[in-house]
Amino acid sequence: MKEVSGGVCAPKGFRAGGILCGIKASSKKRDLALIYSEKLCTAAAVFTTNQVKAASVLLSQKHLANNRLRAVIVNSGNANACTGEAGLAAAKKMAELAADLFAINPSDVAVASTGVIGVQLPISAIENSIEALGNSLSNDESGHMAALEAIMTTDVRKKDTSIEIMLGEKPVRIGAMVKGSGMIHPNMATMLGFITTDAAISAGLLDKALRRAAAVSFNRVTVDGDTSTNDMLLVMASGEAGNTEVTSENEDYRAFSSALEAVCIRLAKAMARDGEGATKLLAINVCGALDEAAAESLAMSVASSSLVKAAMFGQDANWGRILCALGYSGVMFDPANVDISIASEKGEVKVCANGAGLAFSEEDAKKILAEEEIEIKVYMGNGSGHAMVWGCDLTYDYVKINGDYRS
Repeated sequence: MKEVSGGVCAPKGFRAGGILCGIKASSKKRDLALIYSEKLCTAAAVFTTNQVKAASVLLSQKHLANNRLRAVIVNSGNANACTGEAGLAAAKKMAELAADLFAINPSDVAVASTGVIGVQLPISAIENSIEALGNSLSNDESGHMAALEAIMTTDVRKKDTSIEIMLGEKPVRIGAMVKGSGMIHPNMATMLGFITTDAAISAGLLDKALRRAAAVSFNRVTVDGDTSTNDMLLVMASGEAGNTEVTSENEDYRAFSSALEAVCIRLAKAMARDGEGATKLLAINVCGALDEAAAESLAMSVASSSLVKAAMFGQDANWGRILCALGYSGVMFDPANVDISIASEKGEVKVCANGAGLAFSEEDAKKILAEEEIEIKVYMGNGSGHAMVWGCDLTYDYVKINGDYRS
């Protein structure tokens, strides 16, 4: 697997672009994006599990029922959620406007939105700008970057990647972009994510690979315990790489699935690092649990703890909060078997063994916790289950950002 440039435009057959159309009057950044494939793609997606779903989610679920897509149109600045029939009509209009640019069927267009909930989408702004959006498309890094900027809201860091692998004798590329900084908690983590690939792969296997990749990446990220109304992770496969179509779980499928998983984990970690107001990326590494599911639940409980997150912000090795969070995870275990360590580039210190505190240097622990990336290592002592979960610290700025989000 090697790094390549181009993002979602790196795979063959894709163009992307983004413009400012004025969805949110106070914003001067791009707010409307489009990703387009020259050919009809095999497609798969996973969506929010929130019972309250945005109009874009409801429409895209319908359009993806046949696992085929040509394009996805995305707006930021307005979630178009809890907006009733008018919101559904606006989402449909977005698909129709994008489809008209290429004389394709609106059902081959997915729609995504992100922003403030409960405000009607100013569809006229999109309608007035759709031609400019079409003209903004390109098949290179500039098109990718314009689209990436257009999907961002409170994100501070850009989150994207593109790689190349070999399937048989053919080079195959995967490109991706995600946005997500707040309202992030499984299942799935609050985000918009768009992945392109020129691999030839059946719809069933593409769907299986995406769901596995999401399960071990975006569904293992938490920032603040809130799952949004608009979550969407979507992949389109053009087949333009010319590889033998992947139709069974053979060596090529395993290579593709592994690469997709690596891409998603990389971007999930970047999303946690860019949590609203965050100063630290936290990796909760649980091993020795009964099984993988138990390890994931234990790790997520620690990563979700406001007290643990606050302690990490304060550079306080308060291991009791970690053990406490393990205890209310719902997973049965013997506390007397638990060991806890904290680590970073500055070293590692063991703070708890067999469920009890150890003598350690508070000064050394503070140096470890002063780093931007912290790993909390937990050994449960009752099995072989392992899982890694990512989160961030809880800072004063998180409250500032969310205290005036609508302004």
